[in-house]
Amino acid sequence: MKLEKMPITALHGVGIKVAELLAKINVHSVADLLFHLPLHYQDRMRRYAIADIKEGMRVSVQGTVLSCNVHCGKRSILKCKITDGSGSVTLNFFHFSASLQNEFSQGALVKCFGEFRRGYQGLEVTHPDYSILQEKQKIKIKSAEKLTPIYPTINGLKQYSLLNLTDQALVHLQQNKIEELLPTHLLDHQISLHDALLYLHRPPLDACIEQLENKTHPAQQRLIIEELIAQQISMMELKLAKKAHRSYSMQPDGKLTKQLLVALTFSLTNAQKRVSEEVLCDLKKSQPMMRLIQGDVGSGKTLVAALAALAVIESGYQVALMVPTELLAEQHCINFGKWFAPLNINVGMLLGKMKATEKRCQTENIQLGLSRMVVGTHALISNSVSFKNLALIIVDEQHRFGVEQRLSLREKGQQQDIYPHQLIMTATPIPRTLTMTAYADLDVSVIDELPPGRTNIKTIALPSVRRKDVIERVYQACKNAGRQAYWVCTLVDNSEALECQAAEDTANILQLSLPELRVGLVHGRMKTLEKQYVMDAFRGGELDLLVATTVIEVGVDVANASLMVIENPERLGLAQLHQLRGRVGRGEMASHCVLLYKVPLSQASKRRINILRTSCDGFYIAKQDLLIRGPGEVLGTRQTGLAEFKIADLLRDEELIPQAQHIANDIMLHHLALIPLLNKRWLGKKNQYAHA
Repeated sequence: MKLEKMPITALHGVGIKVAELLAKINVHSVADLLFHLPLHYQDRMRRYAIADIKEGMRVSVQGTVLSCNVHCGKRSILKCKITDGSGSVTLNFFHFSASLQNEFSQGALVKCFGEFRRGYQGLEVTHPDYSILQEKQKIKIKSAEKLTPIYPTINGLKQYSLLNLTDQALVHLQQNKIEELLPTHLLDHQISLHDALLYLHRPPLDACIEQLENKTHPAQQRLIIEELIAQQISMMELKLAKKAHRSYSMQPDGKLTKQLLVALTFSLTNAQKRVSEEVLCDLKKSQPMMRLIQGDVGSGKTLVAALAALAVIESGYQVALMVPTELLAEQHCINFGKWFAPLNINVGMLLGKMKATEKRCQTENIQLGLSRMVVGTHALISNSVSFKNLALIIVDEQHRFGVEQRLSLREKGQQQDIYPHQLIMTATPIPRTLTMTAYADLDVSVIDELPPGRTNIKTIALPSVRRKDVIERVYQACKNAGRQAYWVCTLVDNSEALECQAAEDTANILQLSLPELRVGLVHGRMKTLEKQYVMDAFRGGELDLLVATTVIEVGVDVANASLMVIENPERLGLAQLHQLRGRVGRGEMASHCVLLYKVPLSQASKRRINILRTSCDGFYIAKQDLLIRGPGEVLGTRQTGLAEFKIADLLRDEELIPQAQHIANDIMLHHLALIPLLNKRWLGKKNQYAHA
């Protein structure tokens, strides 16, 4: 029987309850279990002298019990000290019984395995795996000549159970060869899949743990390349499927576009012109455009989106722009209104917090086609909203939306088998590695040029004890230099209410400290008109200092603002800090960002702050953000599974991606029967939302 068709219940010890637990980690067959690979490996056989152990090592030691006592304090701890003659170590047990204490009688021989740390009383290990031995006893351990694999698991499914089940699965693997899905001529000198699985589940004691931990062993490389190939094929299939759809072919006469460009007080950059031409070329096709526009903060993505919208509106259709926050929707509505009003184009706006009468009026205008350009938040996808002839969807900061939300908006424009064009924008530059994988189904344009006159932002970091100095700096910038400034209050304990309260308190304190300055406040809990009033006042120069929460992260453009203070930057990720910082540096004057942090800083926070201090390059910052947080969180694709792999890693395995693409192309051309098998083995149901 093929291992793919052998149910997991065929293994001894797998009843209904265990099968349900295994299903939660996507293990349904014996083959699935074989592809549920270890995360780490431990050498439990090699015995270390206590004197040779260094901080953080996970190893085995053996020694004689010197003492075993209960230490009472806030909580009782059983402390057992053992020695092997070279040194001593203390075994700590926070959860123990009288029988456990009795096991560690003075003079007993103990072998234990765990992670060793330096404590107040020297070397110690907490809750180690241990066994009490008889003198001169030969230790008998199953798979004694193998490293111990550590598997990813869930509550209720113990490592011992996974070891036992994989032992059985490996017996079946020896009896029933696993199916090789990659044509042998496409892989040069690669280890067989059968041998790779045997090795990775039970590596020999002399295996190089460093290689295995770094995922550079040939056995791991064999599986990594196959998983990357499966992912590439999935994205290629997706791209072909989208090209099979039909869409409206736009044939604009270009009059409105010319009027807008003439009215602008500046010229497009060469990058904006190039990307606009790529978008217009897509819109003229009868297949739906699926284009991702990347551009650093302030590169002019919104204007490119406006030119795309004009091409669609000129052709007689509607455009929807979906954004993640109400403040950003309001800012976009102002910008598009400023550009489109002279062209007699009505720009509608739909927000979740609108009053019922206002919302009803907006939805009616959308349905009748009176609002040819509509800007909104997730309110655009509510059941009460229907479009007359939606032909272009623009999604700003797409990673902030869930898969279902993006799908729902696309369905608003679907007319039988005709789909709307989609333009996706992000100010979080995505390294080429990820573009080739997670976004392989999209055409990608990069606005890699900033408008002339933009200045680099100098970033400094100061501890919160220097707060008075920072306030004085704000005064000098606003009162003496005639500039404007932001003071950003970051999230407190993931509570919007606390965040807004912190912003209000900060605004009051700064107004008292700076009585000569005009201080404004904006946060997410203010009513739309209140926020709009404050933002208009700041934009018009009626306010000197704007205290805000992170709602100003994107979409706010005030050229006279040259100073930003970000309080508690350690609470934010790199991408968000870079976005916030991008609210200044939009004019020709020198701009500064002050990161006012609380001490002590964690190592990760120090790393983030140092990266911001030394670079304004969005692509470099995005790459560092990926290294710190991982692609799933950065791209917002965690819910789709596109950024989740069993063994591959997009950054670590970057050099293998071109090879994976080459082999994937060959399979798509010459070995179509292999595609569903590769998808089932590596992706399962993960790609069901990939078309969002």
